[in-house]
Amino acid sequence: MEKATGLQRIINATKYSIKGFKSAIKYETAFRQELILLIVAYITVMLIDFSIYERILLLGSIGVVMIVELINSAIECVVDRIGSERHELSGRAKDYGSAAVCLSLVLTVILWIYLFSCHFFP
Repeated sequence: MEKATGLQRIINATKYSIKGFKSAIKYETAFRQELILLIVAYITVMLIDFSIYERILLLGSIGVVMIVELINSAIECVVDRIGSERHELSGRAKDYGSAAVCLSLVLTVILWIYLFSCHFFP
């Protein structure tokens, strides 16, 4: 089978991405929670008089968490697909993915605390 090129490749990639989003929403609790967090954050950021750059940073930081969560979920799916037996490398792969999510969350919290404190306590 010939690989799609040009516009058809873009259409196919978009379909796969939409399928991935639907799957993440259906199967990944953490992704659903982060999606709710993004919606609440969006409303909060729009109600407070932040600059456009601050809004981009605040909402973008949650976007990064969601991206890392998707990558972590992909790692977990692949490890689980390989086999159900316990293996040190499988455990490490899952732990590394979880640590990446944790780091992205910590950085997001620090950014939110900093920008809110600068805004409300100049």
